[in-house]
Amino acid sequence: MATIVLLEALPGTLYNTRCTKLPITPTTPIWASTTEMLLVAKARLKYLVIACIATIPVLYFILYQALPDTFSSVVSSKGSLKGRPGGKDGAQHATPSLAKVNDSHPISGLIEDAYARFSRLVGKRSWSLAHAAARYRELRGRHPPPGFDKWFEAAQSHGAIIVEEFFNRIHHDINPFWGADPQEMRHQARAIPHAIRVRNGKIAHFKDDDADPPRKDRLELWEKLVQDMLPHLPDLDIPVNLLDEPRVLVPWEDIARNTAKEQTSRHLFPPNEAVAEHTSFLDIDTDPLQPFDPEWIDDRHKYWDYVSRACPPNSPARKVQPIDPANPIDDVFPTIQNMSYMVHGGFIGNFTQAQDPCLQPHLRGMHGTFVEAFSMVTSTKLFPFFSGSKLPINNELLIPDAMYLSSETRYSGGTKHGGSWAEKKNGLVWRGTASGGRNQENNWWHYQRHRFVQMLNGSAITLVQGGDAGAGPTFNLKATGLYNVSAPPEGQLGPWVGEWSDVGFNRLDCWPERHDWLGRLRLDCPYTDPFFALVASKPMAEQYNYKFLPDIDGNSVSARWRGFLLSTSCPLKATVYAEWHDDRLMPWLHFVPFDNTFMDIYAIMDYFLGGHDAEGQRIAEEGHDWASKVLRREDMMLYMWRLLLEYARVLDPQRDRLGFVDDLTTFAST
Repeated sequence: MATIVLLEALPGTLYNTRCTKLPITPTTPIWASTTEMLLVAKARLKYLVIACIATIPVLYFILYQALPDTFSSVVSSKGSLKGRPGGKDGAQHATPSLAKVNDSHPISGLIEDAYARFSRLVGKRSWSLAHAAARYRELRGRHPPPGFDKWFEAAQSHGAIIVEEFFNRIHHDINPFWGADPQEMRHQARAIPHAIRVRNGKIAHFKDDDADPPRKDRLELWEKLVQDMLPHLPDLDIPVNLLDEPRVLVPWEDIARNTAKEQTSRHLFPPNEAVAEHTSFLDIDTDPLQPFDPEWIDDRHKYWDYVSRACPPNSPARKVQPIDPANPIDDVFPTIQNMSYMVHGGFIGNFTQAQDPCLQPHLRGMHGTFVEAFSMVTSTKLFPFFSGSKLPINNELLIPDAMYLSSETRYSGGTKHGGSWAEKKNGLVWRGTASGGRNQENNWWHYQRHRFVQMLNGSAITLVQGGDAGAGPTFNLKATGLYNVSAPPEGQLGPWVGEWSDVGFNRLDCWPERHDWLGRLRLDCPYTDPFFALVASKPMAEQYNYKFLPDIDGNSVSARWRGFLLSTSCPLKATVYAEWHDDRLMPWLHFVPFDNTFMDIYAIMDYFLGGHDAEGQRIAEEGHDWASKVLRREDMMLYMWRLLLEYARVLDPQRDRLGFVDDLTTFAST
């Protein structure tokens, strides 16, 4: 954490003329008298003042020579729409600005507010089982589930930071299931073929399970995580989503009704009424398997219809219709005035709201999930289903994404997470494929990754500013013009972006997919080739050499996010997807949030490059240090363990009396 060093002499400490602390040793001169010490100090002060005055002209000359020639190269307003790909388009020679920090900037206020809120949050940390259980009852209105003591003991043994608010997501997800029949949910979970089965403290496999499911690697990674807690779990069936996209989307009215039932079921019953043993699964395993049909809906073209029904009745999403994908992007680009989660200055003040499509009807034409997802198969029924990510309105139970558990360097970046801030290139880097859904010739300009790459290409921006609107069909510069971006002169946004941006696709996905004569997936795409030049891939270890690492959605959540947070670079995030760790990360402290329209990205980079380099370093270091403490494999295991304790209780026929109360009975007997 960044600290302010006060140059105040401590008792028993001496300082030299550079204010460097000198320890007192046998050879350190100790003055015989106060008078002698004052005379010597006066003489030294005289020479120090003379030396400082003599240094000023030299320092001025050095700083003058170091100032960057900001716009020494100007991109021509004519030429290829592809621009200069990769590193040739920037992030190689940009120099941090030496401008004075402007503390009145809205982002400075957001950073300081994040520090204050985070300090209050971690101040609630539980150091004992009694305190953890008391905080649970305070926030949840019921006793902790059976096994809570073993879970907390494991958390302590792993050095985990336990703050009850870190687990708010679990209760947000699990609460609607208190309004469903527990026995019926047990049968539903048993009938779904892709599941982790726990029986008698071991992983079990049933003959009716799918022996070769899609993305079997995900199932195996989750199974390995569950292995770490197996001795402490009751019998369970844990159905998991093996697709990229979330799959359960229940109408708002149904969820509201179930959540109301959960509220009324809260009860801190007397400890002597508590039950600690779960109901057996014997009847589930011995009875004939009862089929369950989730009634999957494969209609990705109308996904927004189902999204809007999952939103509150008075939300903006309920008041709009799906868009025609052939329409231009200008038809849906919003203004800051329509975005309530943006604070003064147009920057994200509420990251949770910034992820919520219910508040952002423009996303139906600006994000591939809502335009045409890649593999969207949806159910409007509520049933137990676990997923690595979801929209805020989906009804899966969130667990850590399987790829966060993988050791593959394309997700983790390896064991090294980058060098010091001063050694990094003063720019932004992004590499990826043109994923995000089934982009086609008549809709590709509505997809988020295509927009991001075009908006961070200096040449494309220059062409649009020069009057060639067709060069940038994915974005609208009028919206970005609402921000006060001070660095580039009038009409020079493109050259300025080109100085610090190193962004590009290494594969252009098409739909239908195209293959060469050997059956290999082609990297190019005929209808987007005129707009994008393919660039070489850049391993995450190389990306860590840049100061700023943006992360945006693909088909769903990006599996690189945890690696970015663990890096020594400053991570930036735009997403519509919720994840398990959201309640333990603080925007503007551990990462920089930016909007899914990307209209704020120029102003954000203007802030950090224009005199706030220290703030970027501060976020990079805070994010790295905190992620190293709360995003470990052990933390993911503890989160899933805690979720499974809640899940086991809500699926138990005697759930209204299941609870951990040993802390209360022990206290009463002493």
